[in-house]
Amino acid sequence: MRLKLSNIRIPVCANPNVKNQVCRQYHIDGKDLQDFKILRQAVDARKKNHVLYDFQVAVTLPDKYQSLLKETGVSECKPDMEVTYPEWKGTHRPIVVGFGPSGMFAALYLARCKANPIIIERGEKIEDRKRSVNEFLYNKLLNANSNVQFGEGGAGTFSDGKLNTNVHSEYNQFVLDEFYKHGASEDVTYMQNPHVGTDYLEKVVRNIRLEIESLGGEFYFNTTFTDFEQKDHALHITCHNGKTFTTEHLLLGLGHSARDTIKQLFARGLKMEPKPFSMGVRIEHQQRRINRMQYGEAAKILPPASYKGVVHLKERSVYTFCMCPGGTVMASTSEHNTIVTNGMSEHKRDKANANSALLVNVTPEDFYRESPLDGLDYQEKYEKMAFEVAGDYRAPGNLVGEFLQGKIAKMYRSVKPSYPHGLVYCDFERCLPKYVVDSLREA
Repeated sequence: MRLKLSNIRIPVCANPNVKNQVCRQYHIDGKDLQDFKILRQAVDARKKNHVLYDFQVAVTLPDKYQSLLKETGVSECKPDMEVTYPEWKGTHRPIVVGFGPSGMFAALYLARCKANPIIIERGEKIEDRKRSVNEFLYNKLLNANSNVQFGEGGAGTFSDGKLNTNVHSEYNQFVLDEFYKHGASEDVTYMQNPHVGTDYLEKVVRNIRLEIESLGGEFYFNTTFTDFEQKDHALHITCHNGKTFTTEHLLLGLGHSARDTIKQLFARGLKMEPKPFSMGVRIEHQQRRINRMQYGEAAKILPPASYKGVVHLKERSVYTFCMCPGGTVMASTSEHNTIVTNGMSEHKRDKANANSALLVNVTPEDFYRESPLDGLDYQEKYEKMAFEVAGDYRAPGNLVGEFLQGKIAKMYRSVKPSYPHGLVYCDFERCLPKYVVDSLREA
């Protein structure tokens, strides 16, 4: 019988022996323990003087252990979800526009269904894209079509690679397993807060592309989808470089930054509606302080710590997002003369600083005037204002102490900023709406 055993709690140590703890806790003969698999690993640091690992495992045991089912934290394991791949029957090959997460998994599934999908991506394949990203980070030479936001793998490729969602879906484990199969470390399949790391993500997205190609998928990089026409029961696709395609099935995995494509689709008559988003800043701290705050003395043994927080104010919410332990604040611009920041960590998360987005919710009432696309112009307005603070790609910045006092810092103190182009210390009202700045300060 296959059982799920929960509440396996072990004091933090360098190499916890989970199997031994399972045998002791549930009085199981080690010889009877088969098909042992860790389903979940978390850290319980509520008591800083007694930090624990918390495991959930699956094991196969002989029927003589049937009585275990009466114990707390023990249940029968449900069978793993079986993904089926029915053979494609369409007249034309399906087309996927964009090779970020949604396009990547759609194309992978279609390829396994023998659909021979065509993938159109405005950016470069990862090997070339990495060179373009470095040209901007080190030389401020921006490729507007292939950068931290555009290219193979999407914006997530140059990020911490966190695989978290608040959605409880049977497909979650499928996604985690696919990342592991294509080059991520095995712990992404069971860690409470799994992360891949930018250095591993490069391998993962390349390996997924190679599988798709081996199954008959075809990629067109450096190719921007520009228009379509519905004719003769099919869609006729046009790209900026003159390439054309015909299909009956088109998936648009554009991401949120392909403003030109979104505007073209809207002009074509596709129904769109304004949606909320968030604006704010990146906040950096010394990682060792976050470790100590979260884990106490156990920080000497445990990997770099993360955090998350939210404050609900009278009219707004302020929350952290995409927290990157031991990471870097990235220059994530995709349009010339704008400033956009994001966070990134490599697999080891071994840099000196932690960073996180600190965001304020923005509603359609804040920007909607005439068009559902007014939010795009609203975002672009403040990205350009941020660039104008310095007149180059240095980012507006401040220190928390001065910010809370309504002052402007002159230079950094204990935390050396990791943003590659440097900072210009200023009043954030020069590049963010006043309600965002006020909300950040109050939170």
